[in-house]
Amino acid sequence: MRRRALLCAVPSLALAPALLHAQPAPAPGAAPGGFPSKPIRYIVPVAAGGGSDMVGRTVTERWGKLLGQTFIVDNQGGGGGVIASQNTAHAAPDGYTLMQGYVATHGTSPATRKLPYDPVRDFTPIGMIGATPNVLVVNSSLPVTTVAEFVAYLKKNPGRVSYGSAGQGSLTHLTMELFKQQINSYMVHIPYRGISLAFTDLIGGQTQAMFPGLAAAVPHIRSGRVRPLAVTGLQRHPQFRDVPTLDESGFKGFDAQQWYGVVGPAGIPVPVVRQLNETLGAVLKAPDLRDKLSVEAIEPMVMSPERFGDFIQRDIARWTRLAKARNIHLDS
Repeated sequence: MRRRALLCAVPSLALAPALLHAQPAPAPGAAPGGFPSKPIRYIVPVAAGGGSDMVGRTVTERWGKLLGQTFIVDNQGGGGGVIASQNTAHAAPDGYTLMQGYVATHGTSPATRKLPYDPVRDFTPIGMIGATPNVLVVNSSLPVTTVAEFVAYLKKNPGRVSYGSAGQGSLTHLTMELFKQQINSYMVHIPYRGISLAFTDLIGGQTQAMFPGLAAAVPHIRSGRVRPLAVTGLQRHPQFRDVPTLDESGFKGFDAQQWYGVVGPAGIPVPVVRQLNETLGAVLKAPDLRDKLSVEAIEPMVMSPERFGDFIQRDIARWTRLAKARNIHLDS
């Protein structure tokens, strides 16, 4: 009996070391090495309450659940994203500080002014979130309904048409300058401090045209106070399928979008980057997220870190070429 008891105990004794050293199962989305083992700081380079802030909070709420850690949203407005970008670039490259980079911090601003950070070398691209197109809109009293009619109207009324923007060097400014460059025509630029003021004067007839982001234009389009002629991008937007793209309207490849993505400081380890990118992609593929982002007319766009990095460099290069050609230099 004693021999039988000893033999029965042997399997249990053999398992004992494994049980002593067993680790709890990692949370879904956890990377090898225990990342993430603490909350992740997510810097949004605008004040709380706007569309960009909503995008960040909506994405990180779901992202945190998948990674098994909390994202702490840190709004750092000021300087057109410069403060947030500097703080991100100087953070430890361990994956615990990320920033919601967007078309201003990693597109139009580097093209039009000197910055205290390098938008490529100082950052690690994690992945794209999504983008919303810009839309060419005109005052509803203007006698045009298509892009072709608008171009013809400009040719017949040289110097009599003005357009508003959200400010010098903004995407709304550069997009219209790109349009002007392609049609070889002239419009007076009236920069405002923000898109709301620009819309007030467009609706009131003080200006005649604008190239705002679609999200800002939606309520004015639906009220009939402005008329949409075309959207940027290569596909019609799901919310306005009757509005053609500029590509369809004869401006092949015309693309300018208000995009949002995720970057971190340069030097984040590749396994951490991969884990962050894969889990972000899983979040973006969820149907309920698309519904949430539709409030800002944003279409999710899943990209690998390499593809997103290439996207940033191409966007900077495109706006830099335009800024040089149109002599748009905000430091002078």
